[in-house]
Amino acid sequence: MTRFIMSSFCFIIIFISCTKPKVDAPTYNDGLTFKGGDISFIPEIRKSGIKARNRAGEFEDMVTTLKNQGMTVARLRVWNAPANEHSSLPEVAEFSKELKKEGIKVYITVHYSDWWADPGKQNKPKAWSNIPFAALKDSVYNFTLKIMQQVNPEYIQIGNEINNGMLWPDGHYNRLPQLKELLAAGIKAVRDHNKETRIMMHYAGHDKSLPFYQSIRELDYDLIGLSYYPFWHGKSMDSLSSNIRVLADTFGKDIVIAETAYPFTFDYSDKTNNVIGLPQQIHPDYPPTVDGQKLFLEKVRKIVADSPRGIGFCYWAPEWVAFKGPESSEGSSWENQALWGFDYKALPSIGIFNK
Repeated sequence: MTRFIMSSFCFIIIFISCTKPKVDAPTYNDGLTFKGGDISFIPEIRKSGIKARNRAGEFEDMVTTLKNQGMTVARLRVWNAPANEHSSLPEVAEFSKELKKEGIKVYITVHYSDWWADPGKQNKPKAWSNIPFAALKDSVYNFTLKIMQQVNPEYIQIGNEINNGMLWPDGHYNRLPQLKELLAAGIKAVRDHNKETRIMMHYAGHDKSLPFYQSIRELDYDLIGLSYYPFWHGKSMDSLSSNIRVLADTFGKDIVIAETAYPFTFDYSDKTNNVIGLPQQIHPDYPPTVDGQKLFLEKVRKIVADSPRGIGFCYWAPEWVAFKGPESSEGSSWENQALWGFDYKALPSIGIFNK
């Protein structure tokens, strides 16, 4: 009997020692339904051959890790005619099929450009550069309809960070009637294909968002999207909270923090200059550490959850690690704000998606 007990005890010890480590995500009981990440770089990162690891240190595809950690929405950018296949409609359509099979909702942000569109640049696609305004409206409608037909996303953003309009100069904010006609053309394409798809208008920041949304009030859209990065949009999180509440009270629409991110270090993993790397660029209450990143995101999540119409948030480029190697000068400028460390192991902050 003693020998049997000792044998059983040894078996238990061996079994425990061989069991894979398990790292649980934190739990947030706040009812948010929109827990997103802009993971547009994943198709390109996969082709690089790097091997990412989950929180337990096991090799795992990034999509699987994000899904297991609670991400429910994947944001993907679409460019009209990019220099290569990345962020093209064919690549995005194929990637979207995979995400939908995994039960992840797809959120498309249409840049209406061949490259990045943001408050400082809203360049027309080359193919649309010299066409009349009427033809430009038709092009917006047709391109948006094509996206809807090939992807049929649950969410779609008409334009990206359109504080100053889009498709300059025709759709610049100082030509507001024309901007609204272009936005309406995109909206109509979505509604004509699928009335269930929720349409977002995205303003980068929050402080001056009220007059912007008042100026497009008559448009038929569903979601207010805001960006929040302390460097560009101020370090007062009380102001962020207050402005979200004002928008909710004024317009009665659901609100999403469409972009946010935070550094876990100021160090580098490649030779590409990072966007954020100085103390004055970050919030003074949250240091550039693994814990600081996690605490910042928890605060953003709480601000959204405590707002009357806040439904969620979207982390921008959680996957954008230095996948081109340590010597690359054309690698990631976001490596220190990814949700994977320089060793490609998922950081604790990736649990921010969990419910």
